[in-house]
Amino acid sequence: MFKQNVGDKDRLVRAILGVAIIFWGISNHNALGLIGFVFLATAYFRTCLAYIPMDVDTTKS
Repeated sequence: MFKQNVGDKDRLVRAILGVAIIFWGISNHNALGLIGFVFLATAYFRTCLAYIPMDVDTTKS
């Protein structure tokens, strides 16, 4: 699998934003709320695919 590159603070922010975006999408009947699942997945797996080409690693901070 991929190397973990999402640290604890980053993970917490992603989880909170993910849940908030999902609830926003549900309350507004908007399919864009599905983007919240991307945030939750990156928080759960601790891997952000966008960070890989930029060589960003927030696990050290």
